[in-house]
Amino acid sequence: MQSQILTQSISSALAISISHLDYYFGKGRLRKQTLFDLSLEIKSGDIVIMTGPSGSGKTTLLSLIGGLRSPQSGSLIVMGKELCGASSEQVIQTRRQIGYIFQAHNLLESLTAQQNVEMSLQLHQYLSPVERKFKAKEVLTAVGLGDRINYYPDSLSGGQKQRVAIARALVANPAIVLADEPTASLDKKSGRDVVEILQRLAKDQGCTILLVTHDNRILDIADRIINMEDGKLA
Repeated sequence: MQSQILTQSISSALAISISHLDYYFGKGRLRKQTLFDLSLEIKSGDIVIMTGPSGSGKTTLLSLIGGLRSPQSGSLIVMGKELCGASSEQVIQTRRQIGYIFQAHNLLESLTAQQNVEMSLQLHQYLSPVERKFKAKEVLTAVGLGDRINYYPDSLSGGQKQRVAIARALVANPAIVLADEPTASLDKKSGRDVVEILQRLAKDQGCTILLVTHDNRILDIADRIINMEDGKLA
């Protein structure tokens, strides 16, 4: 009984648990392996940075953790749920606990900053339209854009657009934030501002961050740094 309780306690302390994970693109003769026997554990509340050369499999791994691709073999447990062999409904439930920040901010140009952030709350049907507006405004204020909530993306700077993307990722209080090169298109100051905002808000919300980057200027925010090369964790 004590052993079972200990196992459950260890499991609940892990946001992400990966064991012997492989991944392939294509089929038949065109089938190519891109991830090789990956095993990794990330504790809840940690900020983990993943580095490595382009084409090493970082974004592929991020997309698997986020439920954007389906794992093919091995084990991938996110917030206590096994995604390898999971049903579509189980994957959707897991996605609702994850916030995404991409290299390109991916804002909809026809929507204001507030409306872009509100979109992340569409899956959370228990919130009324008024509550969605309030939460969007609240998180935009927290990232320093309280006076820009009604601005459209073409009226915002690159750093401001990425702040909107961070607000969109965090507005639903996710358990995990996955960020893929969030500072790649930003200058030094804007990039630093963005990751410090992300660090502060994520720590305030108690969520886990897995951030892929080539930017050596932001490595100091990490609790842990891992490196990927040729589809393997070095």
